[in-house]
This record gives sequence, C-alpha cells and structure tokens, in this order.
Amino acid sequence: MKLLGSPTSPYVRKARIVLAEKKIDCEFVIDNGGPDGFGLAVHNPLCRIPVLLLDDGSSLFDSRVIVEYLDNLAPNNRLIPAPGRERILIKRLEALADGICDAAIIAVMEGRRPAKQKSQELIDRQRKVIDFAVAACAQELGEQPWYFGTAATLADIAVGSALGYLNFRLSELDWRATHPNLARHFDKLMQRPSFAETVPQG
Repeated sequence: MKLLGSPTSPYVRKARIVLAEKKIDCEFVIDNGGPDGFGLAVHNPLCRIPVLLLDDGSSLFDSRVIVEYLDNLAPNNRLIPAPGRERILIKRLEALADGICDAAIIAVMEGRRPAKQKSQELIDRQRKVIDFAVAACAQELGEQPWYFGTAATLADIAVGSALGYLNFRLSELDWRATHPNLARHFDKLMQRPSFAETVPQG
C-alpha cells in the first residue's frame, strides 16, 4: 500500500499515526494535493489528501474512511470499537477534531492572502470555532487518562493530531494555558513514537 499526502497535513498525520499504531507497513509518498498535483485526480476526484492506494490498484480517500479501513485491516490494537454507543462517541470526537483542522486551515489560508483581499472577519470567525471545539474536547476528556477506556483510541489520535496542527500553524492560540488537561494529554501522546515521528515540519 501507499499513502499519498503532505507531512504538514493533520489529516495525513492522523492516518500515519494509525498506520504506526497498527504496525502496518505502508509507503508514504509526498503529494500536496490539488488539481495540479502529481496525478492525484486519478486516485481521488476531489484532489484532496490523504489517499490510500491499495494493493489491488483501487484507492480510498478521506482520512475518516482510511483510518477505519486500516483499523479493520489488522486485528491488533483496535482503535475503533465494534458498533455501539462508544464507537459513535469516538467517531463524534473524530469529527470534532477534524472540524478544528478545517477551521484552522481556513484561518491559515485566509491569513496568507494579500492584505487587500484578506477577511479578518473570516479569520476571527474560524478562531472562535476553534476555541469552542477545543473547549469541547477538554470538557469531554475531563481528568481521564484517555477519552475512552484504559488505552488510546482513534478519539485520542484525532484530537492529538488537531492540537498538533494548532501548535504548528497557529501557535499564538494558547490552548495549553486555557486547557491544562488537554496539554497533559497531548504531552503524553507525544511520548508515543507514532506521534513523535510524524511531527509536521516546513
């Protein structure tokens, strides 16, 4: 298998962390996405990353689809439980974490526009979304060591990937001071090789 994506993408990082946690061998191929990418449209008509190329030549796209496939591929170290309430709650947290990434990317891209074209109102709106969503993640975690049970699940991985992206692109947002429980949780995640080896750079 091959995973197409950018090392700076939080969605790609989430998939890479799942691959590492599940101990699945997969080649990582750099592709930044977009319609001008290196043939990405052949594998994903949306021209977005990540894309997982399977051994039979088919492809999967959208990080939520990819990580669920990977978790089912190998029975060890399950990150998503069987259908039921806990599974729905984990997927809900994944959606919340992905929403943080969505808002952060919009804010970052808008901030890079020329001054005359930039909308500070849009940036401020996205930052409010981030604040609300991070607060919800902190409240959901409380003082538990993990979001669910006694080990990391996809919920922890997704939230950790989102917070890592905030550190990378919006370091001025001091979520650590506002939510010390999330800071402790993130620091614990960063001790895992899967997180430490996929820190975005560039």
